[in-house]
Amino acid sequence: MTNITFTMIKPDAFRNGFTGAILDKIIKAGFRIVAMKLTFLSKDKAGEFYQVHRERPFYGELVDFMSSGPIVAAILEKDNAVQDFRKLIGATDPKKADAGTIRKLYAESVGNNAIHGSDSDENAKIESDFFFSNLE
Repeated sequence: MTNITFTMIKPDAFRNGFTGAILDKIIKAGFRIVAMKLTFLSKDKAGEFYQVHRERPFYGELVDFMSSGPIVAAILEKDNAVQDFRKLIGATDPKKADAGTIRKLYAESVGNNAIHGSDSDENAKIESDFFFSNLE
């Protein structure tokens, strides 16, 4: 059975015109797009999605950033999806990301880091369900 992971192309990457290049890199890395949509997160929805970070000092800035413009949400499928996708996107800090990773190529900073990727199989399911329903 293949695995799934969840990703969001964040407002900074969308605003900078990197959506197509990022999607191309994802597909060329062997991921299949199972579901995808362009959407906006309200502050309430962004806060709900990132509730795990509610007590952290960057939470307010994160919510403001994620509700600042359109995002592209997608469910991706591939064997070993979560681990392989984390490797493809690179470290949260683009200065520390490996060459050729999405964040090294397209992120502006730790806060504006172009893309989200699930960190576990469990969170991939939770995050996918947050944006998409009735996918069987």
